[in-house]
Amino acid sequence: MDLKNNVRHIPDFPEPGIDFIDITPLLLDSNLFESVIDSYVKELSDVDFDIIVSTEARGFILGAPVAYALKKGFIPVRKKGKLPYDKISVQYDLEYGYGTLEMHSDAIKPGQRVVIIDDVLATGGTVAANIKLIEKSGGKVVKILFLAELEKLNGKEKLSGYDVFSIEKI
Repeated sequence: MDLKNNVRHIPDFPEPGIDFIDITPLLLDSNLFESVIDSYVKELSDVDFDIIVSTEARGFILGAPVAYALKKGFIPVRKKGKLPYDKISVQYDLEYGYGTLEMHSDAIKPGQRVVIIDDVLATGGTVAANIKLIEKSGGKVVKILFLAELEKLNGKEKLSGYDVFSIEKI
């Protein structure tokens, strides 16, 4: 799978010095998009888990089809102020500041085994925040899947002790 040539780099977005990885070109190629979802499904074929968690917005695009294919529930993690029901939240560091992520307080039942799916592993801040939300709810993260890992940012270091899979390293 040739991901490097099917993503677009947007320099200085959303802040100067940030190299944003745009996955839109990959999504436009139905065969490549299907290959990505199939890769995730194959990677999870021997994993015992209950539910998939993904963060808006690009994580939704990848996590929801995998949940559908594997007949698992899907939990959306959203930016502050986007969820209508009782929620839990965690603040986290971004490459260019900080953010807050929220999840409905009743989304994960204690003891549930959770897979996190997102698009790009950069500094690891977003996925670390997801892990905090899941564990705060009594869930256990059993696998984390990414489309791509930006190796030079060393985000995987924040995920020590977790089973992490990336389709491609950039």
